[in-house]
Amino acid sequence: MTTSSNYTVTVLGLGAMGLPMATRLASEVTVHGFDIAEARLDLAAAAGIKTFASAREASQDADALLLAVRNGEQLNDVLFGENGVAPVLKPGAVVILGSTVGTEAIPATVAKLAEYGVALVDAPLSGGPKRAGEGDLLIVVGAEPEALEKARPALELLASTLTIVGDKPGDGQALKTVNQLLCGVHIAAAAEALALADALGLDQAKTLAALEAGAACSFMLSNRGPRILEAYDEEGAEVLSRLDIFVKDMGIVGKATRAAGLAAPVAAAAEQLYLLGQAQGLAAADDSAVIKVVAPAKRTA
Repeated sequence: MTTSSNYTVTVLGLGAMGLPMATRLASEVTVHGFDIAEARLDLAAAAGIKTFASAREASQDADALLLAVRNGEQLNDVLFGENGVAPVLKPGAVVILGSTVGTEAIPATVAKLAEYGVALVDAPLSGGPKRAGEGDLLIVVGAEPEALEKARPALELLASTLTIVGDKPGDGQALKTVNQLLCGVHIAAAAEALALADALGLDQAKTLAALEAGAACSFMLSNRGPRILEAYDEEGAEVLSRLDIFVKDMGIVGKATRAAGLAAPVAAAAEQLYLLGQAQGLAAADDSAVIKVVAPAKRTA
């Protein structure tokens, strides 16, 4: 792969994932960044990222625009709203959508961007902030070949596993929906398992270590397990992935399974746990706090 400082990526949103991705990209290419929080702009500037006073200013000279938005409505607003950036993107640029928004919003987004001569690269990613900063993300891509090649310098810097799912936007969202079904269920199952260990009088930390050494191990168990054990601490676990993100994502899963006429009772049950957590005031907590829905308090000291 050949990259140069002539290739410019704009990252809009310099939060828990945006900043490490921007920092990683800045190691090889020119990065422009914008965030509404002044503190995040200061951190970005210290990392070698050129910051701007508005999203539009940051986007004007971009070869690729990397977006991490919450849902389809926010995607539409960022691109086409009152202060949307689509009108200032140069023809031939690509928008890399790194978020999980579901397939429904994609066709209209593709059509509207085409009016400006801009293509959409559907590239939902996963892996968390630490892996984002190391270029160790899983990215699944649906994009036309020409658009993919324009986005490839950025994608290859961010991903250790880059899977090209199909040649049209929406394919990436479809695969990521499948991925999120498994992730959401795994986190909920890990929380239930460790709650059961506590209810049976077992040491949760020793139980987690034993489970990780056996057939029950999974990435989510190893990744979320230690944070699940911190859920009952006064400040809870560090927020690396908000619980309400899985309210959104499991909602996307449910909508997709119903549209396909597919029964998904396990995914539906997991979704209810996240919804209960949100209703109990845990929306902004780390998703590992879902254990508190199953078991509001620890039984053993």
